[in-house]
Amino acid sequence: MAGRLHGKKAIVTGAAQGIGAVVARMMIGEGAQVLLTDRNEAGVLQVAEETNEETGSICAFAAKHDVTSDSDWADMIALAKDQLGGLSVLVNNAGILIAGSVEDLSIDDWHRGLTVNSDSVFLGVKHALPLMRENQPGSIVNISSISGLIAGHNLANYNASKAAVWLLSKSIALHCARAGWDIRCNSVHPSFVRTPILDSIVGDREQDVVLSKLAKQVPLGRIGEPEDVGHAVIYLASDESRFMTGAELKLDGGISAM
Repeated sequence: MAGRLHGKKAIVTGAAQGIGAVVARMMIGEGAQVLLTDRNEAGVLQVAEETNEETGSICAFAAKHDVTSDSDWADMIALAKDQLGGLSVLVNNAGILIAGSVEDLSIDDWHRGLTVNSDSVFLGVKHALPLMRENQPGSIVNISSISGLIAGHNLANYNASKAAVWLLSKSIALHCARAGWDIRCNSVHPSFVRTPILDSIVGDREQDVVLSKLAKQVPLGRIGEPEDVGHAVIYLASDESRFMTGAELKLDGGISAM
């Protein structure tokens, strides 16, 4: 089923590593042109360069991008119009995990987590919609977390910021539908995925031991891989999901079923 995203023009944020880098590469493998963005300019440029070498074509573009910056978002949308010729898919993937209970966190921690995880989605969609309206059908895919649906005592900020992404996605979906646009918006909710963000959970403990304990909490008995998220994003970005909007896709190995 190669070419499921043929003709799609996408932005993927947080694409220098982890889920973002894998999602961008998988989307390009299905025929999309992708603008990869990240605060880590060297990292995102490397991912784009390696991807273009692998495909033998120029399908990956890269730019430095602070997703919390209103002006940076305006620049990224202009860049997508210039380099891709438009925008039909927006993948809001950039995010951080700040662990701590409501008493552990400082107000600066609280604001930083909300700004990176949820304000960035608001800004991205607000800036992207005018260009996406010119490139319908369109799809907005917001990477939330199972922690946006299920709380933990030591994840106060992460729970709140990812829950905001969940309900914001539904509001965006209804806004687009009410306006009569063929633009959908859905959220993806992974549980533990083998990415650098797990370093916040591992800390200074032995990684294999911690990941093994995390896997035991998952009914399927393993933690997720970035590719698990990538397959979900490809479905939501493709025209196969034209009747799916305002929905949440759980990729949690069964955790939320318990």
